[in-house]
Amino acid sequence: MRKAVSRLSICFATIFCIFLFAPFGAFPLGPAPASCDDAVQARQLVDKARMTLESFAEAREMEGFRNLMKDAEGIFVSPQVLRGAFIFGASGGSGVFMVRDKTKRDWAGPAFYTIGEASFGLQIGGDASEVVLLAMTQRGVMALLSSSVKLGADVGIAVGPVGAGADAATANLSADIISFSRSKGLYGGVSLEGAVVAVRDGLNGAYYGRNSSPSDILIARSVKNDHAAGLRSMVTKIAGGKN
Repeated sequence: MRKAVSRLSICFATIFCIFLFAPFGAFPLGPAPASCDDAVQARQLVDKARMTLESFAEAREMEGFRNLMKDAEGIFVSPQVLRGAFIFGASGGSGVFMVRDKTKRDWAGPAFYTIGEASFGLQIGGDASEVVLLAMTQRGVMALLSSSVKLGADVGIAVGPVGAGADAATANLSADIISFSRSKGLYGGVSLEGAVVAVRDGLNGAYYGRNSSPSDILIARSVKNDHAAGLRSMVTKIAGGKN
């Protein structure tokens, strides 16, 4: 009887998460060739990432984010991370990652990724958040350049300071990656311990017109898309450096 209930719970959880996340492409059901749909999705993601960064930069309570951004080696932006739960919890979304060039002080990218995590417990509900991760060290950058990384296990992550006193609090942070978020119009820190960040090869290929790894895009800079100029300009404006 208990096994039957357990199977039923898993079934309901699976159906719940599919209906919640599938329309947003948070959990691709399998590998697919680069297509026009991928190209459109990639362009929309870049545009939404720029708008997310603009709102973070203008928020009064995000002084800690703005100050840390000046020293960041890389930045990951997910305009929408969806979270839902029906006994089993799950969250997921897509995002873009950009890396600063230490010589020119400008920014390369973006490369495309997914971010998600799963949990178990007595829970029900759902919400959506905007998430920004700042890679403060080269170790943080290299971790995110890999095909898949588990935050908190493969690389250190800490919640970023928000609100009054955030400026002073940044001096005590030493993690490789710092996280910030906004949910329901409110800015805050978000714990992403256990979340997995993985490369979206399909979006990278569609956006740049050929198969491209994050290293090709962010380190070798062997590909480029002028459509990302607005996003790069926004990142440069917040962080300082060559435009």
